[in-house]
Amino acid sequence: MKTSEFNYHLPPELVAQYPAEKRTASRMLVLDRKTGTISDRKFIDLPEILDSTYFLVLNDSRVFKARLFGHRSTGGKVEIFLVRRMKKNSLSWRALLRPSGRIKSGEKIWFDGKNHITAIDDPGPVERTITFEGSAEEKFIISRYGKIPLPPYIRREAEATDRDRYQTVYAAESGSVAAPTAGLHFSSGVMSSLRQKKIAIEKVTLHVGPGTFKPVTASEVKDHIVDPEFAVVTKKTADTVNLQKDEGKKLLAVGTTSVRTIEATAETSGRIKPMTEMVDLFIYPPYKYRAVDAILTNFHLPQSSLLMLVAAFCGQEFLKQAYLHAVAEKYRFYSYGDCMLIL
Repeated sequence: MKTSEFNYHLPPELVAQYPAEKRTASRMLVLDRKTGTISDRKFIDLPEILDSTYFLVLNDSRVFKARLFGHRSTGGKVEIFLVRRMKKNSLSWRALLRPSGRIKSGEKIWFDGKNHITAIDDPGPVERTITFEGSAEEKFIISRYGKIPLPPYIRREAEATDRDRYQTVYAAESGSVAAPTAGLHFSSGVMSSLRQKKIAIEKVTLHVGPGTFKPVTASEVKDHIVDPEFAVVTKKTADTVNLQKDEGKKLLAVGTTSVRTIEATAETSGRIKPMTEMVDLFIYPPYKYRAVDAILTNFHLPQSSLLMLVAAFCGQEFLKQAYLHAVAEKYRFYSYGDCMLIL
């Protein structure tokens, strides 16, 4: 299967640079796989569209201020993009440095006259290893000098409003460098309306890394490698999801991160297991889904692994029709854009 099969034309003006005025104000394209129909709705309609035969699984990862700007002792500016902590409670991180090639092992990168980080490996790898001096210093540097890392297709610097809007209302576990964007549409009111209809809401955690924006450059889809990301499914969540499935209810995964987390731990029977590990599952046609029955997702970049994941769920031709319709109707694309509900 060729990567070029997942290309499409998107006018640049359809890439959303700011969120909708209200979280729930986004449009929602609804794809019905049984009837093959496409309909234009609004996200606020979600509680009306769903009934108690569905339950939701959300990714509760929280975006942190992963983008830092410091300087070398010579005065040269350095950008540090924190990717992931080396291990739990460690002060060492894997990070992207710019410029990386000039920064030697043991060199300090300063933020002020007191606070700094230290590069602890030699130049060469795309990701470098850096360390903070202590937990208090780490907390202060990230809080004081960190910025929310907006996606590269948002062509502006992060603003004060992004601290709230580039974060789901149910975010809990800090660790993502990019938001699980399908969840950005939810408000506490929508979640309350869903629960009033006895639609259960469960949560998993997958800390989104910068690899989510990594283009598929291999000419053959199968040759692409997805960057691993840390995920957690608790025993309580697994037991509750399995109980819902045993009762014949349908699992609606909110976002591709929830999809990958659930499918990574799903058995062929559709039941899921508790998990605390790195996930590198790459979903593309003709992948056979095990546990996920419906997906809520935003619109994705051409030739991206996320687009391929969605194509594996609803079919390439159906997805092409949906994207052509979305472009023609001027839907807003990507992280701050509109969404799709695939039933």
